[in-house]
Amino acid sequence: MISPHLADALNRQMNNEFEAAQSYMAMAAYCEHNSYSGFANFYLQQAEEERFHGMKIYNYLNDRGIHAKFSATSQPKIDFESILDTFESALHQEKNVTRSFYELTDLAWEEKEHATISFLRWFLDEQVEEEASFDTHIEYLKRIGEDKNALFIYEKELGQRKFSAEAGE
Repeated sequence: MISPHLADALNRQMNNEFEAAQSYMAMAAYCEHNSYSGFANFYLQQAEEERFHGMKIYNYLNDRGIHAKFSATSQPKIDFESILDTFESALHQEKNVTRSFYELTDLAWEEKEHATISFLRWFLDEQVEEEASFDTHIEYLKRIGEDKNALFIYEKELGQRKFSAEAGE
């Protein structure tokens, strides 16, 4: 049985995922406004992935007989210095999400809520991939530096990204 305290924590995490999606939409808007449609697509797909994560938690709450409760989200950062800044901001956001999943998992362990522990493992694995991915993008962008041709090619590559709910990525 999930305690009210753990249910509240799961609801907060669900809302965190939807807030992350909104942040990625703001990053996409910045990119689109600055004529980086490939990077905008990357962030739009990232937003889809975060909404998918939020819905996974929503469905889990419902499966466990818990009322999924939505809360207001804070306004995301909308001004960035560069494409690199968007990726650095995204990595910072993902690290915060990872930390919140750690805290949620710790709580599930304290309460010996094994089904929730099992459910959260998928997210912990996903967060390792998310942070590694953004680390890689940041390193590539730093290497590219001011090379507009390399940036153009990299943007085109990221513009091909498509989120697949079936694959969960």
